[in-house]
Amino acid sequence: MKVELQNITKSFDKKTNTIDNMNLTIEDGEFVALLGPSGCGKTTTMLMIAGIYKPNEGAIYFDGEKVNDLEPKDREIGMVFQSYALYPHMTVLNNIAFPLKQQKVPKKERLERAKEAAEMVQLGHLLNRKPSELSGGQQQRVALARAIVKRPKLLLLDEPMSNLDASLRIEMRAEISRLQKKLGITTILITHDQEEAMTLADRIALMKDGRIVQFDTPMNLYNEPDNVYVAKFIGTPPMNLVEGKIMYNKLQIDKQTYPMDKSRFHLEHGKEVILGMRPYDIQLGWTEEIRFLGKIELLESIGHSKIIHANVFGKRLQLFAKQDFQAEIGAEVRFSVQPAAIHLFDKKTGKSLRKAAPYGDEMFVKDAALQ
Repeated sequence: MKVELQNITKSFDKKTNTIDNMNLTIEDGEFVALLGPSGCGKTTTMLMIAGIYKPNEGAIYFDGEKVNDLEPKDREIGMVFQSYALYPHMTVLNNIAFPLKQQKVPKKERLERAKEAAEMVQLGHLLNRKPSELSGGQQQRVALARAIVKRPKLLLLDEPMSNLDASLRIEMRAEISRLQKKLGITTILITHDQEEAMTLADRIALMKDGRIVQFDTPMNLYNEPDNVYVAKFIGTPPMNLVEGKIMYNKLQIDKQTYPMDKSRFHLEHGKEVILGMRPYDIQLGWTEEIRFLGKIELLESIGHSKIIHANVFGKRLQLFAKQDFQAEIGAEVRFSVQPAAIHLFDKKTGKSLRKAAPYGDEMFVKDAALQ
């Protein structure tokens, strides 16, 4: 099923739009994540797609048909909630079969379909158990099977793994990915977890204050952020950001100047900018033209490597080192970054200054400078 949102606005009072003129197209069979912090509007968007909320303005289309006034039960959707929402007195089999009972599917057929859905999520051996006898991961699988047993054209996942521990989240991510690819169902995931979105989704709509600030593939969000908000949100640790100014096609930070590639960036003399550097792109030692000297404030071991927290220009920057890296707190550290790996943003608007970006479009982030 192809899903289109055209100029969608949703407000719950007269002062604030929860969703502000949203446009979004999800292709048939695509897995899309709506990603963002609490309050950004991602769940409201999903509930409008589901038909639980109606937009104040705009239109929602399923395969070209406007569905604004179509009841949720008639939208051919399956939903999986954060809370599982299982019936405690019913067995696994009856929980999965319940939506079909409501649709008045004959008993024999609905039990056969429920068993088939249970096998898909590897629960065929637990059909007679009650939810209280299952682990969190198993309960979430029941909820997933109950959603797909209706054979929906659209699957909506509302933070389905946020109640699971780390190991179960990894397990469920693999399960959802496998199932979605097998069934080819158009799927929308609501999440605040960037790792979850980056792992599962074909494309991610990153949201802020009721707007989509970038809708792109996971790798493009990481490698080519359109603005400071995306740069700060995507990546662990997040992108290092340092304020500077363009002076005659060079970047000036404090009294230091660095060469900038005018074939890559819109360089305007006197413009205040933000330099962005991914921790993974920074190298120890002065091996490149863009080089810095800092003092170590913290060494953080993460098993396979260490994260160096260094004070540079009065700001803490993060970079990676090998696990055997040793240094005292307060020691000086030299590091550099390849010119091709840097990012430049307009300090005033937060927009990327790279020439391949949608420079000058309406996708800007208010107050995007370092806060």
